[in-house]
Amino acid sequence: MKVDVLLGLQWGDEGKGKVVDVLTPNYDVVVRFQGGPNAGHTLEFEGQKYVLRSIPSGIFQGDKLNVIGNGVVLDPALFKAEAEALEASGHPLKERLHISKKAHLILPTHRILDAAYEAAKGKSKVGTTGKGIGPTYTDKVSRNGLRVGDILCNFEDKYLAAKARHETILKSLNYKYDITELEKNWMEGIEYLKQFHLVDSEHEINNLLKAGKSILCEGAQGTMLDVDFGSYPFVTSSNTICAGACTGLGIAPNKIGEVYGIMKAYCTRVGAGPFPTELFDETGKKIRDLGHEYGAVTGRERRCGWIDLVALKYAIMINGVTQLIMMKSDVLDDFDTIKACVGYKIDGKEIDYFPYDIMENEVEPIYVEMPGWKTDMTRFTSENEFPEEFNAYIDFLETELETPIKIISIGPDREQTIVRYTE
Repeated sequence: MKVDVLLGLQWGDEGKGKVVDVLTPNYDVVVRFQGGPNAGHTLEFEGQKYVLRSIPSGIFQGDKLNVIGNGVVLDPALFKAEAEALEASGHPLKERLHISKKAHLILPTHRILDAAYEAAKGKSKVGTTGKGIGPTYTDKVSRNGLRVGDILCNFEDKYLAAKARHETILKSLNYKYDITELEKNWMEGIEYLKQFHLVDSEHEINNLLKAGKSILCEGAQGTMLDVDFGSYPFVTSSNTICAGACTGLGIAPNKIGEVYGIMKAYCTRVGAGPFPTELFDETGKKIRDLGHEYGAVTGRERRCGWIDLVALKYAIMINGVTQLIMMKSDVLDDFDTIKACVGYKIDGKEIDYFPYDIMENEVEPIYVEMPGWKTDMTRFTSENEFPEEFNAYIDFLETELETPIKIISIGPDREQTIVRYTE
């Protein structure tokens, strides 16, 4: 049995949560392999809207096991709030959610350090969500982190030592803060966390595979935010690409099966960093308004632009994508003209690949223009209803990206999803 991986191909916010929810009936287990509560996965069904931050999006299918893997960083306070809200809405978790003992804990002082580092950078700040993700991964790789399994043995001493080390750093930064409320909520979260199944997830997942169970891995953020392959330094602190599923879960590369790559029919980005196709005009504002492009966790306006095929080809290559899923196609329903970036012009030279550094250069996107479909597709139930212009757009993208688009989303509800059966 293979493990299928689902991940974002752009700068995050592609709609991974909805697709995981749609695909979950085909799997026995849904697992999260990286990232933290800076990832907001929004799902809408049966008239309700849910935003998940740390909990896998398969949690709404009652008979499915969900696992938070070792590659995730977990804030007990935020996890408690998220889990209790789900339970209050009729989605019990304690029997269907397992948490890796090797997942690292986000401490209250990690959140304060996050704010302090951003403040110190001034105009050069990355634009983090302030959730403490970066400092937590920093502690992980410097071998100073605390893990979920630590709450079961001699935890107080370990916590106080980590806190003291962080306080020394904060003092050197001359950063003023009050940890009282944060720490209180965090400690309550620790006690709540103890009520869940804390497991050796690498053994559990591999044993499930041996037993013939099907597993779907859910990525967070997007490929272009990968700490190695994204638009560094304006990236997240983990490996968001397919390879991250192996290290974030403890599965071998030869266990990977299908790789679902999710993209929007256009492109968005939150926070600072390069965005070659960003639109600063009324078209960009129209995309933002029609697509309700505001961060699920932060509420921040998302930067909007046309689809970037240069970045997408790069993302497909390093992830080994086998199937594409296109989200928010309906947002472009009312445009006379649709554009797609097929190359960059840098210092007068045209290139069709994603370069080492696009920060120091003035990047001019090279566009291909196509007629819009000017049709409300939100009520469609079959690909046979797609207008000719939309089919032409799909054909163009498949040719350019050399990968089939198998699923089309035409609205936020799980029912507004069309699976394509064309060869």
